[in-house]
Amino acid sequence: MIRTAATVLLYVSFLAGLARLGTCQTSAELQTYFKESIGLSQEQIADLQTGKAVAKVMKSRTPAEIFVFGAVYIKAAPESYVHLASDFDRLRKLPEYLALSKISNPPQLADLEGFRFDSDDIKALKECKPGHCDVQIPAQAIEAFRQSINWSAPDVEQQVNRLLQLRALERLQEYQRDGNQALGIYVDKEKPTDVSKQFEYMLSYASVLPRYVPDFHRYLLGYPNAKSSNLEDMFYWAKVKFGLKPTLRVVQLVTLRGRSANEPAYAFAEKQLYSSHYFETALDLTFCIRDPENAKQPGFYLIKAMGSEQAGLTGFKGSIVRKVAVGRTAGSLEKSLAAIKQTLEDK
Repeated sequence: MIRTAATVLLYVSFLAGLARLGTCQTSAELQTYFKESIGLSQEQIADLQTGKAVAKVMKSRTPAEIFVFGAVYIKAAPESYVHLASDFDRLRKLPEYLALSKISNPPQLADLEGFRFDSDDIKALKECKPGHCDVQIPAQAIEAFRQSINWSAPDVEQQVNRLLQLRALERLQEYQRDGNQALGIYVDKEKPTDVSKQFEYMLSYASVLPRYVPDFHRYLLGYPNAKSSNLEDMFYWAKVKFGLKPTLRVVQLVTLRGRSANEPAYAFAEKQLYSSHYFETALDLTFCIRDPENAKQPGFYLIKAMGSEQAGLTGFKGSIVRKVAVGRTAGSLEKSLAAIKQTLEDK
């Protein structure tokens, strides 16, 4: 699934609608939200009401941006999704994951045992130089791989992955100590990307996040400070299916518990700290909205907002790549939501 790179929320009309989401007290209000704020058709709204997963590609500001909304109704308690989100054995069975592992608190090198580059990425690393690299990587890491690896040795893959895991651990420890300023600068493309500034830019759009989740904005921007009592966080790494290349990611998962009936039951933010391909800065939002009119049977709407900005999606060739990426993104999100629904309802 595509994750955000320059902004998780790409235009204010979506956010304005999202701000009303937690206060929807009737099915009619939810339908209005889906129709007016998201632009779902009556057929798509009907599909949601019958339990089908729906994904919609939203309008973006530039060809490089992709933004996707997804939702599904699940006949279960919202707490069941919270348990799933922290049950890595079950999450590994979802279609988008090739590997997935929780990181200890405090993080240990052993937590990253399976965090490994494929052979193609290792070959690409050998040729890496600032401004031209097929693997997304900070400048200091390019130099570390250049100086530390014996590229002609028979155990070159083991050398590379040991160094990768060590660098990932060091970077995570720096982030937990210093916050966003430790996220570094990617130099794999001609134009460097300051991840911290990109993330701050991304969250500038989130200043109009729903009034019931201002804690997300403060904590994600001010981490490790500004934590409130209804927030919890954890870290994990994953290897995900996307595009032409499997992608390694390190992610911070922040969970917010609603304190009143005017808030979502739960809200989640997945903040990317590293990605080996495609995603420079990423933030996914997930909301569990209780069924406002069904008190007899537990049920909730699972709503996801995901976006991305990627290099290589402009021009003639880029337009072709974009078309494929958009189709895969929506399809992947829809399949993921359907898989989550089946997992929770079959429990």
